[in-house]
Amino acid sequence: MATDAAYHEIVVESFYPANTAGLHGPVHVRPANHQIFPQTLLVQCPKELVDTKRHPVGTKFRLKVKLTDRKGGGKYLYNSYKWKYDVVSNEEFERLYPQSHGRAT
Repeated sequence: MATDAAYHEIVVESFYPANTAGLHGPVHVRPANHQIFPQTLLVQCPKELVDTKRHPVGTKFRLKVKLTDRKGGGKYLYNSYKWKYDVVSNEEFERLYPQSHGRAT
């Protein structure tokens, strides 16, 4: 069930969550710091983004997301596996979001 009809282009990153209870797999995707969504939201996205043979953990991606929720569950960000994404280098991310340099949210 969609909670926000708008799609937003943001930068996300792969990471190892501290607690994987109720999650599938060891690597997940969340918004990078200084995005319009908090880093506590997880992103449902193509499996290739969490494939460590393709992209090391910590890789940043630019993609389109929509805030949604599961009936009886929590909110998350949705990205279709059919949509294009771009890898964002750390240098490009720091140029786009200079306030992010050296800080986590």
